[in-house]
Amino acid sequence: MEYEGQICRPPMERASFMLPVEVGCAYNRCRFCTLFKHLKFRVLPLEEVRAELQRVKGLGGNPKRIFLGDGNPFGLPTERLLQIIDMIHEYFPDCREIGMDSTVTNIAEKSDEELALLHEKGIQDLYLGIESGMDELLAYMKKDHTVAEAYEQIARMKQAGISFDAHIMTGLAGAGKGLENAERTAEFLNRTGPRRIINFTIFHHESAPLYRDVEKGIFVPSGELENLMEERRLLQLLTVPVESYDGFHDHIEVRTRGRLPEDKERMLQHLDEAIAREERKAS
Repeated sequence: MEYEGQICRPPMERASFMLPVEVGCAYNRCRFCTLFKHLKFRVLPLEEVRAELQRVKGLGGNPKRIFLGDGNPFGLPTERLLQIIDMIHEYFPDCREIGMDSTVTNIAEKSDEELALLHEKGIQDLYLGIESGMDELLAYMKKDHTVAEAYEQIARMKQAGISFDAHIMTGLAGAGKGLENAERTAEFLNRTGPRRIINFTIFHHESAPLYRDVEKGIFVPSGELENLMEERRLLQLLTVPVESYDGFHDHIEVRTRGRLPEDKERMLQHLDEAIAREERKAS
């Protein structure tokens, strides 16, 4: 299968077989995102999905975990997802875990019975673009949910047995608001208990709708020192166990990875050293 667009999957999925089932993102309205703006969303025909499964099996592949691409495959109708899952099990009966990206609204669109059935068939976890615990920020960035809606839908998916993986974004609140964003987001994560957290700094690309506000001075980006301090505050406040945390920055070579709470002090020290370096640059 010839992949269209930019490959987008969480770093925790680097060893998973990525199986595209759609091109682009059905939502595609987040103001900071550039990944799918150049693509026209479409669902891939089942024949193409089957051909990719056949190709990988023919090469001797036997994946135990499969990650469905692209932007939000969980938004596909349940019947379609079940057809894809059945094909996966036909070619790879040893596959035990299926994951993918989703929006909060995608979960709301499925009944409790559908969620439970999808989990029973092999969907183990969903990556949600939570981004922040600040309602006003979610609205400004045109996310598809409020904080209250995210609480409700995450509770429903976890009740069905599906784990929650969180995408969050340092620097999303802009200059001077990083610590508040860290505190509100930590509160959200402590209440919802994600299995894994992916945290990356916002990248202000000129093709993103948000960039127009940057040009007009409506949105003032935070600097890397504030971003590092925001990430440190977030980690300091996290109290829930997390199987894998991966935080990285676009403009400086700082990446913080580990488990919580086991690696918390080591990760905080790593960030303290990075903060000290940035402070020396600024002095």
